[in-house]
Amino acid sequence: MTSLPPRLSVLDRSPTRQGGSGARALRDTIRFAVDVEALGYHRFWVSEHHSVPGVSGSAPTVLAAAVASATSRIRVGTGGVMLPNHRPMVVAEQFGVLESLFPGRIDMGLGRSVGFTDGIRRALGHGKEDAADFGAQVTELLGWFSGTQQEFSGVHAIPAEGLRVPAFLLATGSGAALAAELGLPLVIANIRGERPMIDAINAYRDNFRPSAISPAPYVVLSSAVAVAETTEKAWRMLVSEAWSTTYSRTRGEFPPLLPPADVLALPMTDRERARFDSALSGQVFGTADEVERTLGGLAGRSGADEILVTTSVFDLDERLDSYRRLAELAGIRPGQRA
Repeated sequence: MTSLPPRLSVLDRSPTRQGGSGARALRDTIRFAVDVEALGYHRFWVSEHHSVPGVSGSAPTVLAAAVASATSRIRVGTGGVMLPNHRPMVVAEQFGVLESLFPGRIDMGLGRSVGFTDGIRRALGHGKEDAADFGAQVTELLGWFSGTQQEFSGVHAIPAEGLRVPAFLLATGSGAALAAELGLPLVIANIRGERPMIDAINAYRDNFRPSAISPAPYVVLSSAVAVAETTEKAWRMLVSEAWSTTYSRTRGEFPPLLPPADVLALPMTDRERARFDSALSGQVFGTADEVERTLGGLAGRSGADEILVTTSVFDLDERLDSYRRLAELAGIRPGQRA
């Protein structure tokens, strides 16, 4: 019997690859969604990033509509819409349209990040201070769906009002506390170390207030996972994104993914090597047996209800093979929705 949670899902950021284009990356995302639906994954989410050369996913509700159109069973959503960048009413209307077109299949994942640089924030018209109002923004957004929004008398978010679209909070630390207060499912990653993550999850469960959206705590654990026939091959799959992450933290720009061989041939400074190793340290990789032990152990210690797999690799065939191996490991049959 597998030690993994019964649900596996996918977050794809539409990364660009060396020699590719943004348009190709978006089309790759849609094809990938079709493939993982066939493998039996539960959700397929897309992300929001602005002015990032290595990521094409800048308009998540638009891309989610394309993904939902190309698939038929898998749930589709955002991981997430960065609410401080938008007016809550507009977000409600967008998800109302999605839910109206694809009833019962849409998820609304919400994050609190703003633009990465001053220039991006100016272009978006929202500064760092807007993230401080995230709780109020989420409350207003949910009010547009329930019809209880009172700040704007006589205004209605059509067609969202009266629809039930599951909302998830992408969070760490204080964000987990907000998810508990509002009674929303929590999506959390092992970014700051396992112990702080588990402490945040435990506090979330202890302080959870049941809501119409979620009567009980629900934890989605987000992690990069690579499964291959050897440990070395699985590790190599992850080095492309690890280098792009390293590059972004040392030069302020996340570039397109490079082939693993090119990354491993790069002359890294001591600072770059330390950040590169750090980017790989929290990832889950290995053979099927190794991944089951590592990921199953992490899921058990955290009590996760679901795993959201976020793996970005250079080779698309290797990526699909990894997701196929993981589905088999979890006991998901092709064509079955977890």
